[in-house]
Amino acid sequence: MMTPRPRSFIEARYKIRTTGTGSLPTDDDVVRSVAHGLPGTAMPGWADLLRPADILAVVDHLKSLSPRFLREQARPVSAENEFPEQSPSSVARGRAAYERLQCGKCHGIDGRGTGAVATEFVDDWGLPTAATDLTESWTFRGGATPRDVFFRLRTGMAGTPMPSFADASSDPELRDLGAYVVSLARTPVWDMRADELQAFYADRDREARANPVKRGRYLVGTLGCATCHSPLDEERRVLPGMKFAGGLLFVFDPFGRYPTGNLTSDRETGLGSWSDDEIIRAFTLGVLRDGTRLPPAPMDYASYGSLTAADQAAIVAYLRTIPPVRNKVPPPTKTALLRHIWLKFSMFFLGLDPPIVLFAGNVGDTGDQSQEGRR
Repeated sequence: MMTPRPRSFIEARYKIRTTGTGSLPTDDDVVRSVAHGLPGTAMPGWADLLRPADILAVVDHLKSLSPRFLREQARPVSAENEFPEQSPSSVARGRAAYERLQCGKCHGIDGRGTGAVATEFVDDWGLPTAATDLTESWTFRGGATPRDVFFRLRTGMAGTPMPSFADASSDPELRDLGAYVVSLARTPVWDMRADELQAFYADRDREARANPVKRGRYLVGTLGCATCHSPLDEERRVLPGMKFAGGLLFVFDPFGRYPTGNLTSDRETGLGSWSDDEIIRAFTLGVLRDGTRLPPAPMDYASYGSLTAADQAAIVAYLRTIPPVRNKVPPPTKTALLRHIWLKFSMFFLGLDPPIVLFAGNVGDTGDQSQEGRR
């Protein structure tokens, strides 16, 4: 469920490189990623914890995982070492290059998606990805200097829709374009004054109201809804084509057995025939369509109930767009009374933790439950 998903070291398709398209990275490229991490991802930097010799050992081990390093050589891109300070003229030339190369089709006319033609992307493995917000330079995976941006433009980012512009532009033009991209950076919220923060969030709120589906997609992703509402295989990977289709089973003593619901727009087994109010009541109050009340965990409806009405409506708007997947999930079942009493006694008087058992696999009508594990 990580976004972005960690790469396969066996394939050795590294995004952050100073080498040509399709080439392996240099050792220095990999050292930098290990030492400084990849901003905007779950990959941290290890320079403060590992000695340089240990980082080199890690790099050697990563290279041993792919046979490509035995039969191929890295092809470094030849570029001038000096990148002049950005100036109004270089930024102006870079803006012209931004327009000529049609960068705004993906990144928007302002670098943050406004007017973008392409808004949904997948990587080479079919996983969803997004065009980088060029105004949030602290999230740039390979760094945010003009030189860093130049190499992303010159080499491309393997496995993503971001191509190399080496054949479409000259190095001087790409250096200017790097200067322009860096100039788009806005002030991060932690450096804003109170009035700037107020204006910033008011602007974001207007955008969210204007595009509730986009806001809902962001909220559903951030809240991790797919983590529980997708059936998994034995290695805890989402079953193909079953994302959001429900069926992951939680045995939550002393309350009962609770399969997660189908959130797709299927009218028979999903939310397709539910009203907006019924959906909101389920994830904010824990009350299902038939009146069944959910326990406060693992479905944290108390927290979701604190969302604004606009955000709750945005979540519904996005769920309506999820393609239908037929997967009939059985209803929850409560624990027998005597066991319920005993388990509560164990919790409150013996101090034992309530067991939560997670069953991977699918308990709907397209498969059987499998792979028991504890969370």
